[in-house]
Amino acid sequence: MAQQVRDVVMIGAGPSALTAAIYTTREDIDTVLYEKSAIGGLAAITDVVDNYPGFPEGIEGLTLAGHLEKQAERFGAHIEYGQVDAIRDEGDVKVVTVDGEEVQAKTVLIATGSDYKKIGVPGEAELYGRGVHYCATCDGAFYREKRLVVIGGGNSAFQEALFLTRYATHIDVLIRSEIRASDVLQHDMQKYVDEGKVTLHLNTNTDEIVAENGRVTSVKATKSGEPVEFETDGVFVFVGLKPNTEFLAGSGIELDEVGLIKTDQHLQTSIAGIYASGDVRSGATMQIASAVGEGAAAALSIREYLDQLSKK
Repeated sequence: MAQQVRDVVMIGAGPSALTAAIYTTREDIDTVLYEKSAIGGLAAITDVVDNYPGFPEGIEGLTLAGHLEKQAERFGAHIEYGQVDAIRDEGDVKVVTVDGEEVQAKTVLIATGSDYKKIGVPGEAELYGRGVHYCATCDGAFYREKRLVVIGGGNSAFQEALFLTRYATHIDVLIRSEIRASDVLQHDMQKYVDEGKVTLHLNTNTDEIVAENGRVTSVKATKSGEPVEFETDGVFVFVGLKPNTEFLAGSGIELDEVGLIKTDQHLQTSIAGIYASGDVRSGATMQIASAVGEGAAAALSIREYLDQLSKK
């Protein structure tokens, strides 16, 4: 028996893929999504999403993810758990390996997202969303008139710390060795250092994030070989992103220098018929709202590609 060829296989079931699935299934495009962990991606494990349009009081990340899942399924999307290990291009058919089994599709959408790199200290995982954060624009507004600790010394750490200055009363930036941020960002930061709103701590290793009654209260660290403790209401970790693209090794899909997927203006990758959207895409803004928009745009591009394919 010939194997079924799906119209589109979506890898990942976060906000971007779920939105794309809503669009494709509403047009009767056969759609299956494979998710290896939590449906909803990073959004599902975010305590409160406070900057998603349409929810003036904010919405729990798990609730938002559940709404997107139900809506996609209502139109006929098939959501299955499974880990994608490889993609192979065979012209008009793409072969996706899921848990060792091959699935054929006319098109593929990669929406596997990125994970924030962790520092791996006690308290980090346990306090995620309850005082430990990885996105200033997502969670910074919760810390108006509060003290914060920012961990990291590169461009992202300085960019996010600068954003947090609009909320926090004081920010301690813990830098493991030397500053790696650009000269422009260092110049911008110096204003807040001079004002006493930001203190930069070089040669400072974070050892533990401490909490009382389930909320962050301080960070224990070692500064130039000496133990030190910083009182804080929250911790923002910015030591980089790790794109979920390991499975693309040998696929021929072009990645940028940090491993994010390069796309054209139609969100198509370097292989025709394979698309990428959301936080796994090079140039993504790492925001739920933009990931949702990219999912919709990718779905429209997929529809156009399938229309052209059917005319061959």
